[in-house]
Amino acid sequence: MGSKIVFTGGSGKAGRHVVPYLKAKGHDIFNLDLKPLDCPGVTTLDCDLTDGGQVYSALSMHFDFDSLASGSRPVLPDAVVHFAAVPRILLTPDNSTFATNVMSTYNVIEAAMKLGIRKVIVASSETTYGVCFAEGDKDFHRFPLTEDYDTDPMDSYGLSKVVNEKTARAFAMRYGADIYALRIGNVIEPHEYANFPGFMEDPLMRKRNAWSYIDARDLGEIVHLAVGKDGLGFQVFNAVNDTITAREPTEAFLGKVCPNTPHSRPLVGYEAPISNEKIRTVLGFREQHDWRKYVS
Repeated sequence: MGSKIVFTGGSGKAGRHVVPYLKAKGHDIFNLDLKPLDCPGVTTLDCDLTDGGQVYSALSMHFDFDSLASGSRPVLPDAVVHFAAVPRILLTPDNSTFATNVMSTYNVIEAAMKLGIRKVIVASSETTYGVCFAEGDKDFHRFPLTEDYDTDPMDSYGLSKVVNEKTARAFAMRYGADIYALRIGNVIEPHEYANFPGFMEDPLMRKRNAWSYIDARDLGEIVHLAVGKDGLGFQVFNAVNDTITAREPTEAFLGKVCPNTPHSRPLVGYEAPISNEKIRTVLGFREQHDWRKYVS
């Protein structure tokens, strides 16, 4: 049996794939967003997550008109999945990007905890590793990038995600809740595999993403697994696919493009420089959409 899930940001690039995936897995979804979502059976509520009152109200509402038939008060969700955010820099002024992302996450987690919802999945980001939106050509500290990496972004978006991870940790400790932060890699929709031949021609094009990615549909599976896994407290997981977006084996490729970056262990075969070992081991994630299936 599926879970009742409030999903924020379901109308965005990742959410519009993840929400239908969760729906197909049997979950009941209520989408909070400022834009509509075309997904049969999913209601979208126009909700400003920077307004704490709106968040409290939204998390304690009926999901749809059919729920009114029960004649009882709304049933609280089993989990909240928080993807809503200003999705990158250079869309709103930097202070607005930071304030929106930090306060919306605080409001969502606080409301969930105080209402008694003990499972929250939050979207963190590869940008916490500090290179994606860095000034100039910045090298990573080491490879592979694992969840214990010293995150050091210099931009408003990446910084907001680091703060959000700390917010999640604080509430998880205070309430004894399960709050998992997914450091989501560069999200690739099915039609975007057409861009991959260009990535092969210009290898440094993918440096800011650490030559890693997450298929939007595989991200749906990760969220499904995270919702179903209880008892971990606060956790950070890299949410990426298994392999590097390059034709050469990882060690040889990185030796050419990042010769001065040390490796904390050997990188085996074509494994992605952002390691998904933890999410495979702890959550049992198995990718279904290796980019090589779609790029000749």
